[in-house]
Amino acid sequence: MGLEDKADAGKDKVAGSAKEGAGKLTGDERTEAEGKGQNLQGKLKDAGESVKDAAGDARDSVKGFADGMKKD
Repeated sequence: MGLEDKADAGKDKVAGSAKEGAGKLTGDERTEAEGKGQNLQGKLKDAGESVKDAAGDARDSVKGFADGMKKD
């Protein structure tokens, strides 16, 4: 996961949590719902980046294995 992507996901989670809390505190259901949505968006970005990282790791492992097989 790139540093910029991590920061963006973290920003969404923090801002979403703050917005959700403000909505709960003031009784503003719309702000609370927007906050929940923004927080979820950040979590989904994290999950998507984790999948990309895992795919890259798997690709590197397969490439290393294939390269090792060529030497034999």
